[in-house]
Amino acid sequence: MFEQFSHSNFHLICDKLAANDPDLALIIQNHGYPPLWSRPNSFETLVHIILEQQVSLASALSALNKLRERVQQITPTRVLLLTDEEFRACYVSRQKTIYIKYLAEAIVNGQINLAEMEQMPDDIIRAKLTALKGIGNWTTDVYLMFVLQHADVFPIGDLAAVNALKRVKNLPKDTSREELLLVTEQWKPYRTVASMLLWHYYLSSPRPPRT
Repeated sequence: MFEQFSHSNFHLICDKLAANDPDLALIIQNHGYPPLWSRPNSFETLVHIILEQQVSLASALSALNKLRERVQQITPTRVLLLTDEEFRACYVSRQKTIYIKYLAEAIVNGQINLAEMEQMPDDIIRAKLTALKGIGNWTTDVYLMFVLQHADVFPIGDLAAVNALKRVKNLPKDTSREELLLVTEQWKPYRTVASMLLWHYYLSSPRPPRT
């Protein structure tokens, strides 16, 4: 069975991680506990995560807000009524328009049921979501971590988390994906919370500009 975290045990898990890893302890010491970032389990949330793929958070939110203005409520049926031109007017790329429509159709035809996913283990959720066009491991990781609050996910495809890990552990820039995943093994079964500590560090300690 999968383990979850919540507001009631989040700081306790942070403390457990810090007790076993002085580098994570230093993050809490210098920057405090990270926020418990969470999102509702909705179609709109998954659309938002798709919009965040490979762009800044600000531009993704801008596109999401434009879609909200256009349809009032972002639901599968309303989104499927939009033309490609209307999507483009909302700053949504052609590729992401295809992905969002594909997701909407999967929900409408019953291929995907978000409420049912709340009771499923990681591997089943990953298989169901990555079977959809435009949804890969990064999008699934964010969904598992922020929406379902599964406790043991490390988003190896997330640049901020990976760069923070390299900085915190003083690892070479060319450290391989396999080596990085090996480092994160020590944080099981709480790799999601460790990742939130890394993001917190990343956001609280911006790299100085090059001179």
